[in-house]
Amino acid sequence: MSNINEANVPEKELLDAGYRKYSGKEMDIYYNQQICEHAGNCVRGNPDVFEVGRRPWIIADNGETKSNERVLNSCPTGALKYIKKETA
Repeated sequence: MSNINEANVPEKELLDAGYRKYSGKEMDIYYNQQICEHAGNCVRGNPDVFEVGRRPWIIADNGETKSNERVLNSCPTGALKYIKKETA
């Protein structure tokens, strides 16, 4: 694990805090329903990655990493986090 938005938090801490992991090739996205205020920045920011009616509703690989980072960093509550994977 190399990067996480806002803080360098280990995956275990995110999972222990109630975040659910959505795995991708270049990044994993974590979502915590308990703190989400449904502002909609994610869905409006990239509906290919974030689609509420779909299961799973987050598919990290449906967007480019930089675009995903921009959208994830716009989450006002911190309900969305990410960890970028090391690339060789």
